Amino acid sequence: MELINQSNGIVIAEKVIPAYSFFKRLKGLMFTSSFPEGYAVHIQPCRSIHTYFMKYEIDVLYLNDDYEIVAAESYVRPGEIGKHHKGTTSVIEIPAGTIHKTKIEPGQTVQIKNLKERVS
Repeated sequence: MELINQSNGIVIAEKVIPAYSFFKRLKGLMFTSSFPEGYAVHIQPCRSIHTYFMKYEIDVLYLNDDYEIVAAESYVRPGEIGKHHKGTTSVIEIPAGTIHKTKIEPGQTVQIKNLKERVS
């Protein structure tokens, strides 16, 4: 699966890891040693995140049902809790610095190509 910014055509991530089951959402990136460039984790359903038990910063995209970015947080440090943003139904975690590098802004829409499993 590939994550694309529909608003500017930029590929955000070449590999999207789905986290749609309870246990995959619970584990997320906890206890991992790194988050490679070009990867993303899509957590659904999800309204906010935490970075407990993580060793590195991440960027976070908060999406509504239409995959529109309602908010974006850059460089969320380990041990923090993400903010709650009205309308959020899923979250995408990406390596720190990706928001700036790929020119992501709230109001833009993303697409996950070849998404086979979507939670309603």
